[in-house]
Amino acid sequence: MFVFANLINAAATVLSWGLNIYMWVILARAFISWVSPDPYNPIVQFLYKTTEPVLHQVRKRLPYLGGIDISPIVVIVAIVFLKEFLVGTLREIAARLVMGAF
Repeated sequence: MFVFANLINAAATVLSWGLNIYMWVILARAFISWVSPDPYNPIVQFLYKTTEPVLHQVRKRLPYLGGIDISPIVVIVAIVFLKEFLVGTLREIAARLVMGAF
């Protein structure tokens, strides 16, 4: 049973890292939006291509706030929630599987 617990714990760690990296990508996108970036820069294109699908879905559901885009804040809050809830739940499941095996 400990092998399955280690698998779940590893999945929680990978998920945590992935959410962390995506949060930093969204922060970089938000910081770049404050200046006038070159749209042909490969880094700027990467940031827009990786974040725009999620931010666009959030923007569609938010009310108009006078030109202020709070979609990155909403997505970052959702990422923090997922890290606390989902990753924490997976780690708790893994811990209980190990404890139940003994």
